[in-house]
Amino acid sequence: MRASRLIKMVLLLQARREMTAAELAEELEVSERTVSRDVLALSEAGVPVYADRGRTGGYRLVGGYRTRLTGMGRSEAEALFLSGVPGALRDMGLDDVASAARLKVSAALDPTLRDVQDSTAQRFHLDAPGWWNEPKTPPLLPDLADAVWSDRRVLVRYRRKDGEVERELEPYGLVLKAGVWYLAARTDGSWRVYRVDRFTEVERGAERFERDPEFGLAEFWADSSAEFAQGILRAEATLRLTRDAVRRLPHVTDRASAGEALAAASPADEDGRVVVTLRVENDEVAFSQLFQLGPECEVLAPASLRERFADAARRTAALYGPGTA
Repeated sequence: MRASRLIKMVLLLQARREMTAAELAEELEVSERTVSRDVLALSEAGVPVYADRGRTGGYRLVGGYRTRLTGMGRSEAEALFLSGVPGALRDMGLDDVASAARLKVSAALDPTLRDVQDSTAQRFHLDAPGWWNEPKTPPLLPDLADAVWSDRRVLVRYRRKDGEVERELEPYGLVLKAGVWYLAARTDGSWRVYRVDRFTEVERGAERFERDPEFGLAEFWADSSAEFAQGILRAEATLRLTRDAVRRLPHVTDRASAGEALAAASPADEDGRVVVTLRVENDEVAFSQLFQLGPECEVLAPASLRERFADAARRTAALYGPGTA
């Protein structure tokens, strides 16, 4: 632990030229007293660390000293490619590895380019979770991430509606979708997608598996997402929409389904309304989605869904009718 901290201190000083004891203590997550002891240890080891005394003093490397400890390990290089997703790195337990990788890159850069990291961070940031959703890190995510990186089979217990099941999986990849983690895995020769927060137990096996060289995580996820969306849209709703509802429909329901419905819409009537047939999951989900369109959307069929809207309209009118204020 101390050896890695000393290396990190040298890299920090090489990348930033001069740092105070307080700044080093914050970066290394130690006390200023520990920083002083580490500086002394580096000096005794032949690293020319110079201390500027005084209220504004700090530590710096003398004479343009450059370490040769900038060689990047495999785990650091892999983590560096994820460095634009800091939340994901933290969830998977890779933030320390990524920090070390970024330091090594900074130390290897020409001094005139060392502001690249800060200038990039000031201009681009990825916030993956959706609005009003408090992201929660699944407790077993680091174990699964470790198995994914090392191509290790895992024995898991997974929670389903009908209880828990036990599976042996080949974990191929992790996907973060709107703040929710999913695992793409192969079991018994077939591909499956699992929600990581539904795993109740993960045991990493000693045996490695041979990855399918034809597997592409991005392509697999796109196909699985489309298949999932198509699979749950088993019902239909016939709607009469105003121009405003036509514009807003893709934003309140499945975008692909809305696109298909609008492409096959009837010609607009004299009021500019069109009739569409929209694929939906069921009455309950359709009601919650289409209710956002308010009076811009009239449900024509099925009768059960139309009655839901009629009942909601009656109750809403009762709340806002004359003399109810």
